[in-house]
Amino acid sequence: MTVPEVRQRLVTLIKQAHQDGARYKMACEVVGIDVRTYQRWKKQSVDKRTTVTKSPTNKLTELERKQIIKIANEDEFKQLSPAKIVPKLADQGRFIASESSFYRVLKQAGQTAHRQSSKPRRTISKPRALVASGPNQVYSWDISYLKTQTKGLYLYLYLMLDVYSRKIVGWQIHYEESANHAAQLLKHVCRQENISRNQITLHSDNGSPMKGMTMIAMLEHLGVIPSFSRPAVSNDNPFSEAMFRTLKYCPTYPAQGFKDITEARGWLSEFVHWYNTEHMHSSIAFVTPEQRHSGEDKAILENRTKIYQQAKQKHPERWSGDIRNWDYIDEVHLNPDNQKQSQVA
Repeated sequence: MTVPEVRQRLVTLIKQAHQDGARYKMACEVVGIDVRTYQRWKKQSVDKRTTVTKSPTNKLTELERKQIIKIANEDEFKQLSPAKIVPKLADQGRFIASESSFYRVLKQAGQTAHRQSSKPRRTISKPRALVASGPNQVYSWDISYLKTQTKGLYLYLYLMLDVYSRKIVGWQIHYEESANHAAQLLKHVCRQENISRNQITLHSDNGSPMKGMTMIAMLEHLGVIPSFSRPAVSNDNPFSEAMFRTLKYCPTYPAQGFKDITEARGWLSEFVHWYNTEHMHSSIAFVTPEQRHSGEDKAILENRTKIYQQAKQKHPERWSGDIRNWDYIDEVHLNPDNQKQSQVA
């Protein structure tokens, strides 16, 4: 016999002696070992081999497994998930197995794919990451409602933004959403900014005006590269969303709505002029969109740095650390792959 077998035999004999009324200590002394040795051998005698498998007492029989597969493929149940099959069987006075058992058996049989005649749910990937290192490279656009003083009547603001400079490069207001209006706005912006073919990428959401045939045809005609957000995911178009928030929280925005489309267009004209030429944008180091679009911001930021350095040299005791960072922001990211959100406020 091997050593493990001898130990197992002694453990068995001591157990038997204890069951017959002997104390463990006396039984161990008879075979010439200590009680602690017996306890250690007893623990070691437990079979811990990974090859040993035990079948659970509640395991489904092969007949029950076949019955589950058969029921799941019957005309009455073949388009239903186990979550619906099990309660439906219960309503008929039958219980074959639990929902989890149905799922497990069907998975092992390779039948857990989409079971309905409708199209399965699609996984839509995040839009392609875009980087703008200068003006007129990446545009973002969207449509927003403008409230009027007539109940139930809304105007539609079409607004196009340069992602790099945050400049509003084009806008229009209409009574309705239309791919034709969107196409005309794009045509106007490309002519105004002197855009060449394949120069810009235009990002938008998935609305019908964005993907209408007229708009798609205009994109192809002008050589503008389209980019679209995922359906119902506003975070994919953050620059336009932030732009509309700035617009509607402007102190002069009429909370009660516009009287008519003429008043709305007049107010937007003044707002766009203020936003592009006077508004110091926090995400582009507090220069105006027009200054960044034209390239004036580089000299402005260099001058600020110089002024701050002179102030620190004059009164160093008033500075606990370095001067404020006025570095030029050379790139702006839209939907970056690392999921780090760009500032758009």
